Amino acid sequence: MTYPRSALIPPGSSGVFHCVSRCVRRAFLCGEDSYTGRSFEHRRQWVEDRLCEIGEIFSVSIWGFAVMSNHLHVVVQTLPEIASAWSDLEVAERWVRLFPRPDQAPGLRASVLSGHADRIAILRGRLADLSWFMRVLSEPIARRANKEDICKGRFWEGRFRCQALLDDAAVIAAMTYVDLNPVRAGICDTLEDSHHTSVRQRLSEIEAEPASAGHALAPVLGIRGLSVLRMSQAEYLGLVDFSGRQIRADKRGAIVGPPPAVVAKLGMDTERWTRQFMAVGSGFGRAIGEVESLIEKARAMGQCWLRGIGTARALSKVPC
Repeated sequence: MTYPRSALIPPGSSGVFHCVSRCVRRAFLCGEDSYTGRSFEHRRQWVEDRLCEIGEIFSVSIWGFAVMSNHLHVVVQTLPEIASAWSDLEVAERWVRLFPRPDQAPGLRASVLSGHADRIAILRGRLADLSWFMRVLSEPIARRANKEDICKGRFWEGRFRCQALLDDAAVIAAMTYVDLNPVRAGICDTLEDSHHTSVRQRLSEIEAEPASAGHALAPVLGIRGLSVLRMSQAEYLGLVDFSGRQIRADKRGAIVGPPPAVVAKLGMDTERWTRQFMAVGSGFGRAIGEVESLIEKARAMGQCWLRGIGTARALSKVPC
């Protein structure tokens, strides 16, 4: 049974979400199709470029992403309070950048559009809306892929999967889960080889500016400088590397000694943390968080229960 997205994300509300879009009809987003022998690796850059582009237009912060062979993961925070502070002209200019028209000058079109207050109010909401963000991300990729494949029809599933992340631990767990997708899939063995992921982007930023390793953990794309998480970039990368070694027994190197100190900072031990981030994919449903947060979210949605409450209770009983 499906539920309206507005039940999980009330219009105009802020939040952090883990979203997954999957391809259909044996379509390959990226990777190599063993059935036809065709390679679609170049499409990974399409997706990453589009994320960078719309991250500068929407009122969002992108905390994590991973471009896989037939699906896409994004951890995104919606920030409607930022969009509400934009002038009417800025809203119009951003919208025109999203939907340019070759027969009209962008500046003139934005100027005319900014004079329609009712329309601007609608567009302002869309520029901070998760569904519109995922739509604008996916649709151009689908059109481009269909053109390349010389076909028509759906490229993506009709609905993207979405999980609300109700606390910092849930956000970090989802980010770790997303960044380790290539490792879990056996595509690569190291974070350095996890191309077209947010973890690879964080590593590239540190390679370019070593001092940034000590900076607070922040979004990789979109609006930055507004919020950070309770660990440094280096601590997060250490946590992701440690977590990857827990799920890939064949990965080079062995874990010797205690886990990273940041695990204790999250109020967990190794077992609880490993179960927490691994449960992102199957242990939780439409929301991830502590038991109390999930119960409160269920109540706000008019439900008595949410899938994942049992998982959260089991995790809370793991000795720390």
